[in-house]
Amino acid sequence: MSETQTAPIKRQRTLVGRIVSNKMDKTVVVSVERRVKHPVFGKIVVRSAKYKAHDETNQYNEGDTVEIAEGRPISKSKSWTVVRLIEASRAI
Repeated sequence: MSETQTAPIKRQRTLVGRIVSNKMDKTVVVSVERRVKHPVFGKIVVRSAKYKAHDETNQYNEGDTVEIAEGRPISKSKSWTVVRLIEASRAI
């Protein structure tokens, strides 16, 4: 009986957020919001964090909702990559 062992598939960490800046070349800043319950008051509050993500073709614009995935460091502050567009921003 031969058992073939395969390496376990490493799940990539992904987040969904809104692009707040695309002024840099091949980089977008994505704001990810999460809702948490306040430890004392019990009220739901919104916490946010900003991540710099790699956008190779400069195709994403401010206001777009995108999914980003963690990867190897690309620069000093950039280790996320834009995976896909979830919703394009609506022009006013």
